[in-house]
Amino acid sequence: MTTPDIRLIAVDMDGTLLDPAGRIPDGLWPLLDRLRERGIAFAPASGRQLATLQRSFGEAGRDLDYIAENGAYVVREGVEVSSDALDPAFVRDLILRMRRLVADGALHAGVVVCGKESAYIEDTDPRFLAEVEKYYARLSVVDDVLAQQDQVLKLAIYDHDGGETHTAPALDDLRRTHQVVVSGAHWIDIMNAGVNKGVALRNLQRALGITPAQTVAFGDYLNDLELLQAADWSYAMADAHPDVAAIARHRAPSNAEFGVITTIETLLEFPGRPA
Repeated sequence: MTTPDIRLIAVDMDGTLLDPAGRIPDGLWPLLDRLRERGIAFAPASGRQLATLQRSFGEAGRDLDYIAENGAYVVREGVEVSSDALDPAFVRDLILRMRRLVADGALHAGVVVCGKESAYIEDTDPRFLAEVEKYYARLSVVDDVLAQQDQVLKLAIYDHDGGETHTAPALDDLRRTHQVVVSGAHWIDIMNAGVNKGVALRNLQRALGITPAQTVAFGDYLNDLELLQAADWSYAMADAHPDVAAIARHRAPSNAEFGVITTIETLLEFPGRPA
């Protein structure tokens, strides 16, 4: 089989690249070196903020491309490719609405205001704070999130009882004007209409001058649907959400089996990792 002309690989993080303990597999680091030698760009694509992704990859990620905040912020080698900030009036209205829903007992949830410079929270519930700190390397705990001066790329809501069954239905009316994305078992992301990982990947493809036929994408959850649709070489992880598995052209072993790494090695005919 002829090795395909791959120029870009976009990879979701949680449930996809990261192992079940939330760590980057050791096998990725030599693989990144081989991709650089082959001239293939590597782009982590996540709901996480840019600073968190950069911290995760450290020095090895200095020249990577990043699709952050579920596609609202794209950076290539430290330079912004695209961003899409929410209207401040919408942000204010939704924050006030969430405060009322929580105060009335309709939801058991906390809100993260995801800005370009930092993430902001005013809820200091220990469980909420512990979850937020996993994903936001730049995090400010403030008295009033509405008092902060920053471009807001996304509002992320952590629902203690389950985002898909509680917060998503409560905010269903927002789907008429905005993206309301279930990005995890407890997380709901709200962004501008048309913002998703797929749009971000297409922006990155244009910046690189490459096509979907030269692109590989891996994902496992609902916020990865558009990402996979923007790549001809689309892979759903073995334990992916059924909707993701339905649209992917290929399957990859699970993250517990290092499916991203082994699939890339096979696809590009790289020698396997040492035992």
